Amino acid sequence: MKNKLVLLAVVAGFLWISIPAVAHHGDAGRYDENLVTLNGMVVELQMINPHSIIVLDVPDEAGKSIRWQAEMGGPNALARGFGWTRNTLKPGDKITLMGRRVKSGAPYMNLTERAVVYMTDSKKLLMRSGNSELPSGVIENRPAPGAGRGETPAAAPAAAPAAAPANPPAGGTAY
Repeated sequence: MKNKLVLLAVVAGFLWISIPAVAHHGDAGRYDENLVTLNGMVVELQMINPHSIIVLDVPDEAGKSIRWQAEMGGPNALARGFGWTRNTLKPGDKITLMGRRVKSGAPYMNLTERAVVYMTDSKKLLMRSGNSELPSGVIENRPAPGAGRGETPAAAPAAAPAAAPANPPAGGTAY
């Protein structure tokens, strides 16, 4: 009986600690790997957790307006990485999005990987994922994603490593 209780406790413990591993989902197989470019007019910016959403109207080939949604990172990541607020996009703003469309064909796009968002008319960059290519003519007025977090921005040369102090602290290594 005691062995069964121990086994039950161990299994319950493993189940409990595995919950965070399944709390966030991957998108393998959900989105097409080919990038899609959309030009549309902002309807709404939803700065919500866990993923912020841009709602926009995009004209199709016949000129009919299609309501799209584009999923991004959470509001805190957008604020820290790109300076976004609830007022970064306003209804009526004309924007261009480059990202991955959902495979089902629904008007839904992912902007967390290989993605770019910019103002259509001014070409001002609003968001760029770290693994995306900047379209020609788009104005990047902030460091590339990852700058300042130990990563070297793609457009900047690598900085020379800092020299170690002449007398490192006793019992440790100087970093």
